[in-house]
Amino acid sequence: MRIDILSCVPQLLESPLNHSIIQRAKDKNLVQIFVHDLRDYSLSKQRQIDDYPFGGGAGMVMMIEPIARCIEKLQAERTYDYLIYMTPDGKRFEQKTANWLSLKQNLIILCGHYKGVDQRVRDKFITLEISVGDYVLSGGELPAAILVDSLVRLIPNVISDEMSALTDSFQDNLLAPPVYTRPADYEGLKVPEILLSGHLAKVEEWRHEQALKHTQERRPDLLENWEKE
Repeated sequence: MRIDILSCVPQLLESPLNHSIIQRAKDKNLVQIFVHDLRDYSLSKQRQIDDYPFGGGAGMVMMIEPIARCIEKLQAERTYDYLIYMTPDGKRFEQKTANWLSLKQNLIILCGHYKGVDQRVRDKFITLEISVGDYVLSGGELPAAILVDSLVRLIPNVISDEMSALTDSFQDNLLAPPVYTRPADYEGLKVPEILLSGHLAKVEEWRHEQALKHTQERRPDLLENWEKE
């Protein structure tokens, strides 16, 4: 997989994209991630990429020319499956979206900033708009990092124990059950006996029951989708 990220503040992406699971995936050549500074595509000597909105109003708007120049350069080099714009008014990001995007080959992610991008960018180039929640951040860099992390960990051979990713919360529209490790008894707080029994079938039954209970208590809205499957 190749992911190209277009950003006004590429420095914000340096840490999340260069450590832990993502770095291991890059080291294994399972994913390539390139961050492009939109100021490098500015038409002005001042590297300007934003301007005042037509019609007045507060804030600044990302200009179309730097974004278009970057996208068109990348598209001339390869075909992209999706051009994604991270925006609060996009489609809410869910695990099922991460699952099918992780199967794609080439993605472009545009990080919004200021008051957003010129609408013509969205009309001309963007094929998928994603929101990570009903709140506003200073820019799209952190949401882009969230998106990349959620995709990369699903690529085969990125995580040594691939079943770990397949049993995460939301994969089956249920939250994950409680988990425990050593010691079995910590100051009187004991691990459930069933997990120490060695009876795998009963352990799985217990985990499923706990997942249902956990979901009912914390996210009952998920059960509607679970019951349909």
